[in-house]
Amino acid sequence: MTHQTTFTLRKKRRWPWWLALAVVAAIAVGVGYFAQQKAQAVNFGSTLEVHFEPAMAGEERVIQFVAEHIAPDYGLTLIASGLQDPVQANRAVAEGKYAATIYQHQWWLKQVVDANGFKLTPTLPVFQWAFGIYSDRYRSFDDLPDGAEIVIPNDGANQGQALWLLQRLNVIGLDPAIEPRTAKLKDIRENPRRFSFKELDLLTMPRALNSVDAAIGYVSQFDAGKVPREKGILFPPAPKTFASQLVIGTDYLHNENIIKLQKAFADARVQQWLRETDDPLVQGVLVPVSAE
Repeated sequence: MTHQTTFTLRKKRRWPWWLALAVVAAIAVGVGYFAQQKAQAVNFGSTLEVHFEPAMAGEERVIQFVAEHIAPDYGLTLIASGLQDPVQANRAVAEGKYAATIYQHQWWLKQVVDANGFKLTPTLPVFQWAFGIYSDRYRSFDDLPDGAEIVIPNDGANQGQALWLLQRLNVIGLDPAIEPRTAKLKDIRENPRRFSFKELDLLTMPRALNSVDAAIGYVSQFDAGKVPREKGILFPPAPKTFASQLVIGTDYLHNENIIKLQKAFADARVQQWLRETDDPLVQGVLVPVSAE
């Protein structure tokens, strides 16, 4: 036995193209509106949290100095807040949970923004991290033998600083077509002394120093790793392009108290203190912003 079933085919209703566009436009406007409302919902008062990298104790000292000696003149109370994760710290600044951060230079910031899409703006240089070459085996940079193994940072931004330093010392040549401050190992075109390069995380460098001929990194990292400053064989002037930046969430740049915060960190007393302080966590670790 068979059963006959009658099917009715109905043509699927299609939305007019103009209506579809209107819906998409409405969604876009709504997303933009709520993003704007979220930014406006952050209302910075006169008490502001400024982020620092906990491994860099000198950064906390800078914020504390500004908090004690400068911020009150601008009607502000500052709180130094440490957060180890750099991505989460930048996210917190972009979302208005922190008023600012001082832990990064513009090249590191560019890496973070490019990778995460955070809306962040570097507003002014605050200090420069002393950058040096250390060795357990040699007393000066000129003593390094041909073929020496040299450790450099494995992250792109700080690797560029190390390679640019070596180029300025005329021991390597970089591809002239690239921005030298963003150089990578692959950009080395001349290496007459046949140096061998090993990439390591900055925090790992102090432990590896006795197994290589030299290492290039921040004085603060070697201090944290209990490496005596006497192991430093060269401390070149820090370039301004790698200065710490007071980084602020782009959406909050025109907030009254954020503007005051920028003025507080731009106050001339900050640079004077960096030149004169005898604080061991700052002296020789963080230096005033250079002219170039």
